[in-house]
Amino acid sequence: MNILSIGNSFSQDAQRYLHRIAEADGVKLSTFNLYIGGCPLSKHFRNMLSEQRAYALEMNGVSTKFYVSLKEALLNREWDVITVQQASPSSPDYETYQPYLDELAAYIRKLVPKAKIAVHQTWAYEQGSPRLHEIMQYADYKDMLRDIKCAYQKAADQIGADYLIPSGEVFGAMLEKGIERVHRDSFHASLGLGRYALGLTWYRFLTGKDVSENTFDAFDEEIPAEQIAIAKECVQKIAEKYSV
Repeated sequence: MNILSIGNSFSQDAQRYLHRIAEADGVKLSTFNLYIGGCPLSKHFRNMLSEQRAYALEMNGVSTKFYVSLKEALLNREWDVITVQQASPSSPDYETYQPYLDELAAYIRKLVPKAKIAVHQTWAYEQGSPRLHEIMQYADYKDMLRDIKCAYQKAADQIGADYLIPSGEVFGAMLEKGIERVHRDSFHASLGLGRYALGLTWYRFLTGKDVSENTFDAFDEEIPAEQIAIAKECVQKIAEKYSV
């Protein structure tokens, strides 16, 4: 399976371990991320029009040091799944998605008609953080997550996406289970548990594979065994909710 993300640092977080999680199950899966930090859908749309080599290309969670255009990336190989997402500060507000999301989806389907489109649901900021309370004006992370879920569901329905990857919901479930932190700086995923949970989520939703017995453990930051178990449990629980 070949996966291409038209994303930013949040898809970078999600892809860090994904390739190796699949490898631990004997599944051949390659991931590519088109990286521009904080890139919103409006900028992806402008890059689509300009065909500039604006994206740092990452492969299997590592920088390639190559820069490519959106068109070059889409035509590079036979993609099985292409993911799209909004920048995190704008994710709760569906009005910021359009008309850019519709245009990008149409462009993807024109250039890569056989690829499936996945909408990557991002996550809420850390409770107590200035980003959540002062910038986003939320009293509780659950309120931000509620709006994110609503916006991404509407986005997936609007473009007829083949998948919705509910990363934000998995983070929320982990916090409800007593995990204290899933962020490293109040908004990006933590280098160990956060990125691991994202990788498990993508793997479960894009391949349909059960993650409960996955043996991958080469983390950039140590994760206690009990937290690994909670991450797997939450991914499986959310997958059951979506009947995946």
